[in-house]
Amino acid sequence: MDAAPYALRISCGARNDVHTPPTNTLWYRDFGYSGGYFTNATRPSFITPPLHTLRYFPLSEGPENCYHIQRVPHGHYSIRIFFGLVKDPTFDNEPLFDVSIEGTLVYSLQSGWSNHDDEQAFVESLVFLEDGTASICFHSTGHGDPAVLSIEILQVGNNAYNYGPGWGRGTILRTHKRLSCGAKNPKFDVDYSGNHWGGDRFWNSITTFGQSSDHPLTTKNNIKLSPNVPNYYPEALYQTALISTDNQPVLTYTMDVDPNRNYSIWLHFAEIDPSVTGEGQRVFDILINGDTEFQEIDIVKLSGGINSALVLNTTVAVSGRTLTITLNPVKGSHTIISAIEIFEIVNAEAKTLIDEVNALQKLKSALGLPLRFGWNGDPCVPQQHPWSGVDCQFDSTKVKWFIDGLGLDNQGLRGFLPDDISKLSHLENMNLSENSIQGHIPSSLGKIATLEVLDLSYNFFNGSIPESLGGLTSVRILNLNGNSLSGKVPAALGGRLLHRASFNFTDNKGLCGIPGLPTCGPHLSAGAKIGIALGSCIGLLLIATCLTCWWKRRQNILRTQQIAARGAPYAKARTHYSRDVQLTRHNNGNENSRTASENGPILLS
Repeated sequence: MDAAPYALRISCGARNDVHTPPTNTLWYRDFGYSGGYFTNATRPSFITPPLHTLRYFPLSEGPENCYHIQRVPHGHYSIRIFFGLVKDPTFDNEPLFDVSIEGTLVYSLQSGWSNHDDEQAFVESLVFLEDGTASICFHSTGHGDPAVLSIEILQVGNNAYNYGPGWGRGTILRTHKRLSCGAKNPKFDVDYSGNHWGGDRFWNSITTFGQSSDHPLTTKNNIKLSPNVPNYYPEALYQTALISTDNQPVLTYTMDVDPNRNYSIWLHFAEIDPSVTGEGQRVFDILINGDTEFQEIDIVKLSGGINSALVLNTTVAVSGRTLTITLNPVKGSHTIISAIEIFEIVNAEAKTLIDEVNALQKLKSALGLPLRFGWNGDPCVPQQHPWSGVDCQFDSTKVKWFIDGLGLDNQGLRGFLPDDISKLSHLENMNLSENSIQGHIPSSLGKIATLEVLDLSYNFFNGSIPESLGGLTSVRILNLNGNSLSGKVPAALGGRLLHRASFNFTDNKGLCGIPGLPTCGPHLSAGAKIGIALGSCIGLLLIATCLTCWWKRRQNILRTQQIAARGAPYAKARTHYSRDVQLTRHNNGNENSRTASENGPILLS
């Protein structure tokens, strides 16, 4: 069994999932998709889903605000956005803004949209999603804050609405008008169990469209869908039809369109009139803006029988502001039609190189870009709404846009320049002057070989000028003045001065090495500087060790001398006493010697 088609419905501004009647449709809460603010909503039309919140985007949040939806399977999708009104009398009750899908502008809200119960209350487009994401953006035009009630992303058949040559991944079909010719009330496919591979579709009614009620409406059950009818059309679509009368045998539909556009027109028929029983009884021509597009249409013959559906499609270029569809009878006095679909064919915009988009997003984060810049969605498309401060060029070979200019001077930027700045490999001009950017100049800047003008003046860059900047052979203007840079200016940059390049390194107290700057001392490489620093540290450590040893030895000597000095008087006294004893003993010996001589030998007892 095939997997069910992908379906995501978001109730914008809702904090919890919501179910709505009549089919208990699930709408997911609005979390993690976008910025802006959520508030209570007023439904502008009865065809708007019965939801009670919305998300709006003040201009202070930036001119572009987007919903980025991840993990969307590759395929063909119907994307529909309903607009809402902020439930607050202090707000502009009818904001006017532009809507883009996957970088292509698909709709611009016109004044009075909130008073219409038709396709002006929403925008719907058929688009191929190829990269696993869906990007839906809202662009301010200075007329109120964009406000969105709901977003639906519904997978349809990959071959749905294939109008022939030119159809495919390079085009988007925007719904301009859908008309259920035999219905009295507008409705969605979901109201009568349409095949979801075609997506839920809104069908306006004949009465809402303003056709004369004099034309009879007829109904018939059990309609057969012939092989040429896609299976995503609900059978109920063909169970009603509008038939012309004797007084008005020609059926004519006239509607407003945008001039100079291409439109894909789909006409639906089923012979459900009981007065027609076979081929050749009702034959008619179909004219669009006076030109015959289909001749001698016999529904029974083309569809294969009574009560069988038939779909005809054609593409027309319209130069004026009206589109007229005429059914003119050829055989029989009446014509019949079940439904009409009209799509504007929009050429899908080529996108910007993804590496450059990612580099700009990292730059946005690193510099703390103010919210007023926006910088959401694609930087180059839609072409009517490029990012502020970004210049783009189109590469017809790669069929991609690229960034060739960055002008963010005097914007109060802070932070630092990331290494990924080199991913902007097509930059020719970058001006970030008069901000408060800090840190080192990334050496990766030297990889942008196309760079001609680089102005980083009057910031707080420090450190040395990277040697890699000397490899920017195309650079004509290099302004690094007014920073805190130091060290020798790369010799290659100094040589560029001879080629009429304009460089400014002033107001950097530590720079040297070219005319106009102080003379540098012996220039050492970074490795040599590190070696000298390590050697100096080791030398200082040895000196400190020697001094410590000498000091301890000196302390020991002094301590010994102090001890010797305290013991000297006692030693002298002992010396004198010994000498006196010895002398006394010597004298006594002599005296005894004389007495013995004189007195004779000693008598022993």
